[in-house]
Amino acid sequence: MTKSKSKKYQMFINGRWVDAHHKETLDIINPATSDVLASVPKGSKEDVNAAVEAARSSFAKGVWSRKTPAERAGVLWKLADLLESRLNEFASLESMNQGRSLKFSREADMPVIVDNLRFFAGAARMLEGKAAAEYAGTGTSFIRREPIGVVAGIVPWNYPLLIAVWKLAPALAAGNSIVLKPASYTPLTLLELAKLTEKAGVPAGVLNVVTGTGESVGIPLVEHRQVDMISFTGDTATGKKVMEAAAKGIKRVHLELGGKAPCIMLPDADVFTVADGVTTAGFWNSGQDCTAATRLFVPKEHHDAVVRKMVELTKKNFRLGNPLKPSTDIGPLISFRHRERVAGYVKAGVQEGAKIAVGGKEPAGREFSRGAFFEPTIMTGAMQHHRICREEIFGPVIAVQTYTDLDQAIKDANDVPYGLSASVWGKDIRTCMKVANELQFGTVWINDHGILTSEMPHGGFKQSGFGKDLSMYSLDEYTNVKHVYVDMLGPGEKSWHGAVHKVGK
Repeated sequence: MTKSKSKKYQMFINGRWVDAHHKETLDIINPATSDVLASVPKGSKEDVNAAVEAARSSFAKGVWSRKTPAERAGVLWKLADLLESRLNEFASLESMNQGRSLKFSREADMPVIVDNLRFFAGAARMLEGKAAAEYAGTGTSFIRREPIGVVAGIVPWNYPLLIAVWKLAPALAAGNSIVLKPASYTPLTLLELAKLTEKAGVPAGVLNVVTGTGESVGIPLVEHRQVDMISFTGDTATGKKVMEAAAKGIKRVHLELGGKAPCIMLPDADVFTVADGVTTAGFWNSGQDCTAATRLFVPKEHHDAVVRKMVELTKKNFRLGNPLKPSTDIGPLISFRHRERVAGYVKAGVQEGAKIAVGGKEPAGREFSRGAFFEPTIMTGAMQHHRICREEIFGPVIAVQTYTDLDQAIKDANDVPYGLSASVWGKDIRTCMKVANELQFGTVWINDHGILTSEMPHGGFKQSGFGKDLSMYSLDEYTNVKHVYVDMLGPGEKSWHGAVHKVGK
């Protein structure tokens, strides 16, 4: 590892940049080169306490929660403008820290993040409830949407800034204060965004960023008695632990967990469209995406043609390399440890009877020798009971399964613990709609896979968690609903009191 030109960061607590209480640090590694990009504080329980106390104090004082929706919207919009003005800088840093290609960060990731911020700036002024009315006949009832209080947001390493914004934008739009914990691998762009929140006008204590490991920061944050809500994105096993810890304090919980997305090709689907769409959705971000296309169900008669086209497109369209090179389509996995995990699944698939059609190994060459690279992989002969068809690999691996009966294919697609996303491919829209209706997943795309937009919700069923990111639905996660009743009858006993005590003589 090389530490030359590495930058030292601090945590952001109560509007100040501070070192860890115990002065410990973590090295942040470039997964493409193994060089040390920066060091960040390794926070502890003491740092979590300071951040939560700052968030609690800011909320109690109303420095943000009592601002008008228009005022909060203005700050979020300014934050979006500031980020957009430095888009290339953020895209480069994200690529170096996380490993995704620069063109993906610059052309897809960052513009979407800016749009998310602007959407929630508008959403801050559009909190909805039932119309006021005299439902009881004796007074007026209306609904208030109120912030929950202190939110703890735990961010994964696969989309470090995007998912951080999915948490902080609706939380702030609703008037909450928030403490964010970035993944220990990928904290850099969130720390840089925290600098912009100061310039945008977010008051001290409203947004806090504490860096460290899950053990040193994540657990104390989840268990903190002054935290009112936990928003966690990550693997299902950790999500279960978060939910268990939250239960002790009856905290609000929002979970976006693992996925094992099926793609069902109907007999009338276009071969190129399926092959192109599924490989793209399976290999972007090196397959490190909970919505990634991981299982393709192909009619038996189309298997050979589809696989040939997928192999051809994989070799042509997905060039491995240094993420900062313009020619690179996909970069490394997040770490060597994670590469071992992905390679282990490929090996298990072969042992269970599947075959490697393309990829399946570490690439050769000096360019790849210092990074956690793994070739985009297509495996054929996959069966429903194989681990590669049932467990989340979180790497560039697509398993191809054949079917002769569509109902059985739908059953097999649903027969996993996850329920985050799926897709259907075909020309007969009525059949596509029938299949989409029967798939037990939070998002089902037809003739595409992976499209997300600020206006539409994102979230899963089953062990993929509950609650929604994006859209107006996400504000349900970050607000309390209060019913307020105003009596319209005036002084004197009410007729309904007779059900409790005698009315009159």
